Amino acid sequence: KIISMTEKPVITYVTYESENQLPLVMRLMEKDLSEPYSVYTYRYFINNWPKLCWLAMHGEECVGAVVCKLEAKTLSYRGYIAMLAVNSDYRGHGIGIALVENAISTMQEHGATEVILEAEVTNKGALRLYQKLGFIRDKRLYRYYLNGVDAFRLKLDLDHSANANAIKQPAK
Repeated sequence: KIISMTEKPVITYVTYESENQLPLVMRLMEKDLSEPYSVYTYRYFINNWPKLCWLAMHGEECVGAVVCKLEAKTLSYRGYIAMLAVNSDYRGHGIGIALVENAISTMQEHGATEVILEAEVTNKGALRLYQKLGFIRDKRLYRYYLNGVDAFRLKLDLDHSANANAIKQPAK
């Protein structure tokens, strides 16, 4: 199904609720991400932090997803975005930004003061998306991915970021 750039699809954003949604998330991620992840990796994130896994639904079809976790630091929490993918037919409609904003908002509600992630240096679309949200390049990780590509570690400081206060409440 091809969605034209002028036709704005009606997207509903929901958090992960059941194992029935796992194949939807896996299918989407496997299509777009360069790293192969086992079902156990998905279950680690999704079963431990189900409210940090957001799905973008167009009817019954999962067209986007973000998978995250939250870790305790000394006096606060750090959010981590493990995976983000949007079906290529649905890109350009703000779905990726909405998914990440929903995840960050949920992380903030649970005490996160920063969010980190890694993105391939060659993934210009992802780097642009995260830059729009206020993430900065923290460091370059050489040959980080199995395919030999370098990564940037990106960081969003929620305590001091101008964008942190602009993060919207979760879209429904």
